Parts: sequence; C-alpha cells; structure tokens
Amino acid sequence: MKKAAKIIGVLLLIIVIVGFFFYRSLLPTYNGTLDIDNLQEEVTIHYDTYGIPHIYANNETDAFTALGYVHAQDRLWQMELIRRIAPGRLSQVFGEATVDTDKFFAAIGIDEASEETLKKLDKNTQSYKLAQAYINGINEFVANGATPIEFYLTGIDKTEFTVKDIHNIFGYMAFSFAMAHKTDPLLTSIQQQLGNEYLTDLGIQVDPKSTLLQNYPAKAKDTAKVKNTFVAAIDKALKPLPVPQFIGSNSWVLAPQKTATGKVLFANDPHIAFSQPSVWYEAHVHTPTYEMYGYHLAGTPFPLLGHNRDIAYGMTMFENDDIDFYWEGKSATTKTSTKTIKVKDADDITVTVKTSKHGPILNGIADGIDFDQPVAMSWIYTQRKNQLLEACYTMSHSKSQTDFEQSLSKIHAPGLNLMYGDAKNNIGWYAVGQLIERPSHVNSKFILDGTSAKDEPLRFLDASENPSATNPPWNYVYSANNQPDSINGSLYPGYYLPENRAKRIVELIEAKEQWTKEDMMTMALDNTSKIHVEAIEEVLNTISKFNFSTQEKKAINVLQNWNGSNRLTDIAPTIYHSFIYHYLKNTFTDELDTETFNMLIKTHILKRFTVPLLSKESIWYDDVKTEITETRKDILLKSFKEAIAKLETQLGPNINAWTWNKVHTVEHPHPIGQVETLRPYLNVGPYEVDGTREVINNLGFHYDDSGEYKVYFGPSTRRIIDFSDIENSMSILPTGQSGNPFSPHYQDQAKMYINGEFRKMMMNAEEIKSSAKNTLTLK
Repeated sequence: MKKAAKIIGVLLLIIVIVGFFFYRSLLPTYNGTLDIDNLQEEVTIHYDTYGIPHIYANNETDAFTALGYVHAQDRLWQMELIRRIAPGRLSQVFGEATVDTDKFFAAIGIDEASEETLKKLDKNTQSYKLAQAYINGINEFVANGATPIEFYLTGIDKTEFTVKDIHNIFGYMAFSFAMAHKTDPLLTSIQQQLGNEYLTDLGIQVDPKSTLLQNYPAKAKDTAKVKNTFVAAIDKALKPLPVPQFIGSNSWVLAPQKTATGKVLFANDPHIAFSQPSVWYEAHVHTPTYEMYGYHLAGTPFPLLGHNRDIAYGMTMFENDDIDFYWEGKSATTKTSTKTIKVKDADDITVTVKTSKHGPILNGIADGIDFDQPVAMSWIYTQRKNQLLEACYTMSHSKSQTDFEQSLSKIHAPGLNLMYGDAKNNIGWYAVGQLIERPSHVNSKFILDGTSAKDEPLRFLDASENPSATNPPWNYVYSANNQPDSINGSLYPGYYLPENRAKRIVELIEAKEQWTKEDMMTMALDNTSKIHVEAIEEVLNTISKFNFSTQEKKAINVLQNWNGSNRLTDIAPTIYHSFIYHYLKNTFTDELDTETFNMLIKTHILKRFTVPLLSKESIWYDDVKTEITETRKDILLKSFKEAIAKLETQLGPNINAWTWNKVHTVEHPHPIGQVETLRPYLNVGPYEVDGTREVINNLGFHYDDSGEYKVYFGPSTRRIIDFSDIENSMSILPTGQSGNPFSPHYQDQAKMYINGEFRKMMMNAEEIKSSAKNTLTLK
C-alpha cells in the first residue's frame, strides 16, 4: 500500500513538473535576448506597462522584421485564423461548423485575386521589401517561438506565412465592410412579393435635409409572408467567422482655430465587432528615418491607424455600394472551377464554382441560395487593380498632407473615409474607394438585370471626383458613416448609417471653441441620443389620449423626463428599446417570415428608417392577418403596452429596478470560448456597460425576444491625438494588447475601457526606456 502511494505521489509530482514546464513554454518572452535570422543589426524592444512594444532599430528592414516577430508572439492564433478565411480553410480547424463559411469565401474569389495581385507586384518596391521583412519576422516566431495554446486545443500545426496571406487578409477586411449581401436580395424579395409601395418607407432614398458630410472645396452636384433564403444563407455562412467584422466608426479632427492650444486635435474610434483578442495590435516603431505609433490588423505590416510627430491618420467606413448582384441567363457561365474544402474529422467537400462576366454565381454555394435564375456577385475588390499594400505603406510613411494624398487613388476597396491632421495645422477628410457611375434608372440596392446591357455601369469615376474636405472654413472635419452631400453631382448610393451620431458630433463641436484634449476624451464617451428622445416624444404624443395602467403611467413619466442619456443607472433606455423591438415586430412580422424579419433588423437600412417611420402612416402598419385596417396609432399603442408587460415579467414590478445595466452588457468572445468549459478562461467579461446604438459611444446590439441587449460591437479603440503635446496623446483597447491567455496583457485594459478611461501612447524615448517593464533584445 505504501509502495502504491509512493508511486502515485511520484507520478503526481512528474505531472506537476511537466505541467509547470508546459505552462512556461506557453508564456510570451518579453524580456531577455534572442538570436533570430534576417536581422542586419541588433534591435531593442521596450515593453511598456500595457505590453505595447516600442521597437528601436537602426534600419527599417530590421524594424519590420522585429515587428513581425513580436506581433506573432502576441497574436499568432489570430493571424492564423484571419488568413484562413479568404481561401476557405477554417474547416480544417473547426470542422463541419464552418463548411458554409469556407464554401462562400472560396466562391467569391479573394484567394484568386490575391494570387493575381502577387504576380503583378513589383518586388523591388520598398513596400514589398518591408512586407517581406515583416513576414520573415512572423516566420521566425513560427519556427522558434512558443506555440499558442489554441494550436494544441485544435490540433493544428504552425506553418509559414507569405505575402499572399497579407492580401487575403486585406480581402477579408474589404468584404467585412460590405452591406450589399445583407440588403440587396432582401429588398428585391420585398419588391417582388409585396410590391414597390412596401419599399417607400424603408429608407432606401436619402433625405437631403439630414446631416450630410460636406465637400470642401464644393463639388458639382400578395399577403403571403416574404421569405428570403438568400440573405439567411449568407448570414448563416458568415455567423461562425472567428474574427471580428467591421461595422462603422466615428472620427473628428479640429483645426487650430477650434482648439485651446492653437494646434490640431484628432479623434478616431472605428466600430468593429468585439472579439478576444481585439482587432488592433499597437506598436511604436522607431528608426533614424522612420517613426510611427500604429494600429495593425493581424498579419499586416503597415498600420491602418497611426500617428507620429508630423501627421495623424485614421479611418471610418465609407459605406458606399461596391457590390452589385445580377440576375443571369441560364447560359451565363463563362468559367467553371472546382475547389476542395478540407474538413476536420470528416470527408473533404468539393465545391463547383461557376462564374459569369459579372463574377461568381452564388446559387448552390450555400444552403438557401436556391433561386431558379442564377445570381452573380460583382465586387469592385476582386475586379480592379489592387494597390492596397502600396497605399498602406504610403500612408504610414507620409511626412505631409501632400504625401498622404498620394495614397488616396491607390485604394479601390473597401470604401473608407480617411481622416487626417498634422503638426502644420492641416486637417482633411477623404472618401476613398473606386466609385461607379450607373445608369439613372438603376437602383443598386436591388438585384440588377445581367441578361442585357441596360443595368451595366457607365464608367468608373476618377479618384479626384470622390468627396473630400481639406482645411474647410468651418474648421473641422468629421465622419460618422453618414451620407456625403454630393458625388458626381448627386447623392451616391450606399448603406450609410442614420444621422444620429453625425448630428450629435456636429452639435457638440459647433457649440464651443477652445477645445482641449480632455474635452475630446469626454466627447468620445458621449452616450446621449436626442433623436431617441424626439422619437419617443412623438410616440407618447400619438397615444396620449388612451387609458393606461398605473405601471404604464410610471413608464410614460420616466420617458417624458428622459434627456437621452444611456448610463447604467438610467431606466428610460430600457423602456425605449423594449418599445422599439415590439414596434418593429408588430409592424413587420405579419408580412415577413421570422427568418427574414431577423435579417431585416440586422441591416443598416433598418437603423435609417426606424425613427422616421414612427412619425408617419405606412402600409406596413396594417396587420394583413386581420380583417380590419390597423393604423400607426394602433401599432404604437399595442407595442407600448406589450413593452411594459414584457419588462414587468422580465425585471419585476418595481420600475426603479429596470435600469440599463440589467440588460446592456458586453462580452468579448474568443473563437474557442463558445466551449462552455473554456469560456471563463478565454472570453473576457461579461461587463455591464454604458452607451447604446448610434450614439457617439456606439455600443451596438441586435434586437430579439430576450429583452437583453448583448453588445457585439463598439469602439475598437478610442484615440485622441494632441499635436500640442504629441507625447501625451491618449488611447485605450477594449481588452488588452496580447492574444495569449497566459500573458499579463490579455485583459489588463478591459475594465479601464468599460470605465471610460484612457492611457498614454508613449513616444518619448527617455520616458519609454526608464519606465519599461521589460526589454527584449533581438540579435
């Protein structure tokens, strides 16, 4: 017995020792000295309090090699997943759960477009050489660095990266900006099955009286329920994506005339789906000829957001329409190819991709895309020359506004609003992306006729025709994904978001002069929606003459005294959003089946028409299941009463307990965190959180029957650049810098982010060295 106990004790000790050394093998190396290949000279990397690397090298090639190494050390798993999306290789990791995702992306042609781009790249350009240096750094870590725990959990091996992977990542990013695939087939089904009169109130046309982005200098100007399996099929294919999708953004830049210091102030917070790790990797790179504090997408060498002592730039989503769908004839196929999807623990799947002159034919690619007539997808990204690598290099290496403007024409897709400010007191907003002039009769929000030439584009616009504003006399530029005022003499079609955030940004900026960095930080956290207040006032005025219960009267009193704020202790937003969901459900679900309704409430057009529709009669208000004709007043009253009843059931009879924190929460999901046993270790949160949809502190959610508003996207960073004090510019990430669950920087910013705090983006060399928590030397 004693011998057995002794053996068990020894075995347990061995397990503990092996476990300890295995655990140690998973930790990132932030301190010490490492010998790596492809370096000409020694590189020093100082890690600050939040694990952000400050890379000091004697030449750019070494700097970007080091950047690739440290980026991979903290984010290799994220890099691995994002590079697998475009070529359709997720199912090798996740099995049958992502087969539809792989089939869809394999069909739309990003991988082939990347291959063609690679063939045409000039390998002698500095952009290509630095990209290859960055890839060399990644591959040095792949070969010799610690293997992330996720590779063990999924059973996949580390493999080398290539410059083609960078372009596939760009392609996924470009597609994630698009909204046409969620909107055009849906509106086409409504048109075909219900008629044009049902489209009138759906926000398809832009209201020219809404808050529009201004150019400067100015430029010339049946009752059966609708079922749409096309959109549902694409939604099903995209839902398992293990990396975040881009949603929207804010940015505003103030000229010296608006600031207390007489220097430019710059703010930017791109809105991206939350994930763990979060989308951006911060790095400060310094050489004798180059310095940039940048925000990098996984697997890409040049920052999409950045600043140094000379310039600052950022981006929001343009929301222009760069995808069109076409009905094709039966004999439209011009090319057929087959692709093999390798599936973990299952047989390979062969996908046949048919292509017309417009692009891939989507019928049969995913369950539900089953139209009798072929439908092809035409996408600017895969059809035009790709210079994104050179564009990103040019942006990050610009020393002036003129330099920066050289990058604009090189961006064909995705459509972006590039925001700019500099130390010489210049500011600018530039809408970039290849735009199309279509025939006047074409509405690109519907599936177009591809069987004749009548719906074909007339021309591609020159980049100089894109909207922009440089140093305007009103002394600020901004973007909140709202509609530009004129492109080629007209309002350009797109999937622009409503004016809510834009109107609030303009209201706050124009209300004062003498702005400070602290004012900009406060504004980035603004959670007030006056538009929601105006909307609920309209509702209450419309139903005011009816009889209400005591509880309903209490709710009305709360709403009547609401100032539009969405703080954790507020009650009004809980009531407001419960009402809005019941209102949408009562308005649309008699004509739309459940699946189609759930697709509609995920579109940008729903955000555009929800509030305007509240204030007018519409054909949608009549419930086609009844024999009477319902009106707006009927639907508003029914929805209000149902909302209050729902809240009583959900949160109890005490209306003071209906606070926003009970229902508005955020959790940052890790791709493997959906496994319940791993969720506490890999996901970050959940947290109660301020804010709401379409306020400046834009924390978005989808409506559903639960009565809970689980935030799935928001500011992916909040950056404030102050050119009067560049070394004390401020920022924050949603969770942390590292994607390694064993790193101290996995979630060390999460509570700060929730609390609305910021931290310094350090650039002073002496301060960086003296305060560094760790220093890594690469030889």
